[in-house]
Amino acid sequence: MAPTKERPKPFLIPKYCKGCGRCIEACPQNCIMLGKDIQPETGLTPVILNLEKCTGCGMCIVACPEPYGLAPSPLKADYELTDPAAMFGPRASDAPEPKEIPDKTIPLPQLKPMVLKGTYASTIGALLAGCRHFFGYPITPSTEGAELMAKLLPDLNGVFMQAVSEVATINHMYGCGGAGLRSMTFTSSPGFSLMVEGISYMIGSEVPGLIVNVMRGGPGLGNIGPEQADIKLACQGLGHGNTHCIVFTPSTPQEMLDLTMLAFDLGFKYRNPVIILCDGYLGQMTGMVKLPDHMLQPGIPAWAVYGDNMHRRNLINSIILSEQDLEKHNEHLNQKYATIEANEQRADLFHCEDAEVLVIACNIPARMSKGAVQVLRSQGVKAGLFRPITLWPFPIKLLKPLLSHVNRLVVVEASNCQLENELRLALSHAGAGHVRIDHLQHYGGILPQQQEIVDTVKTKA
Repeated sequence: MAPTKERPKPFLIPKYCKGCGRCIEACPQNCIMLGKDIQPETGLTPVILNLEKCTGCGMCIVACPEPYGLAPSPLKADYELTDPAAMFGPRASDAPEPKEIPDKTIPLPQLKPMVLKGTYASTIGALLAGCRHFFGYPITPSTEGAELMAKLLPDLNGVFMQAVSEVATINHMYGCGGAGLRSMTFTSSPGFSLMVEGISYMIGSEVPGLIVNVMRGGPGLGNIGPEQADIKLACQGLGHGNTHCIVFTPSTPQEMLDLTMLAFDLGFKYRNPVIILCDGYLGQMTGMVKLPDHMLQPGIPAWAVYGDNMHRRNLINSIILSEQDLEKHNEHLNQKYATIEANEQRADLFHCEDAEVLVIACNIPARMSKGAVQVLRSQGVKAGLFRPITLWPFPIKLLKPLLSHVNRLVVVEASNCQLENELRLALSHAGAGHVRIDHLQHYGGILPQQQEIVDTVKTKA
């Protein structure tokens, strides 16, 4: 009589065991018991096998709901991880090593000041910065900027495209920026919300582009009044993943022009999108604007996928499947963010040198706050205005030295603590969270007024 073939006994892979105990109930020989040691890879407690009495019936394997927890033998991979670069070798190309084609500065004649609304000033700043590609979808109160771009770009050999949506807009900018070209869009709060996924792709691929968000009331469609309720989204919510952009907050049409030009420079310096947050009033109101003494003729970055032979080897990509490689990429992004935080903090200080109370405000509310500080000074109150020009990075390096003589801060904003939360976060990271903070807030398109600010400072003293 031929010998009976021995049936295989179960093999446990601890990192796949959930500790559910079904195999314990199924085993007729009581060969399995609950373990006591935590599996470090999962944080769970796998079972323990004692196979002296095991008959190889396989009941435990059938009972296990995890297909790889219990098996009749150690599992062997039926695949092999292969590095495509090692498989196919270097990418065949006769293209030379990409080289930077530098920007050129073109002098401008001295011109008389212009009176421009905020969106127009940003448009002129973009054109002077060498932007010749605009993508956008009309949305009040930002549409005038797009309209002026549509009028001027064809005469400058530029490209204006009204996209089918804000989602399409940001992806057009992704492609344009990937080619190393300067592009921008105007939008408002609901449209900005639709763009955040594409902004995350641009950040992950290190593609520059300028988004000018003329904030309006929300949530939802809200209204077209001025609000500052996108600060949270711009500073802490730019899509999924480890994302940050420089966020500028101008308060005059002049700053709309100046910061737009700067935004393109910094976007290409750091290979990152840049956001300008202004409110609905600043987008529409006019102001005197002095033009710079130069304009820019952009070059082509060495990293661009420009479509010519020299840039043929380049690749723009935000998908990195290896966990180890993606971690290295995030470490690289973190180093870039740290460099930005160290070098790009900006603020405007008004009567801050001896102030005992500081008003913190940006955009149009900062203008009412400046008037309030003058009134308070005339009444003997040592007040000052600290106006962040960058909200990310928050200019904590400029604020922290003032706290030695400041008793309290008063945050004036047209949103529910969104500016205040950025302030508190920066203070906490800087180890300076002991200062008293009061606030004055309005919502839905209503802005804080000068007398309200004066009364808030005096009544809460």
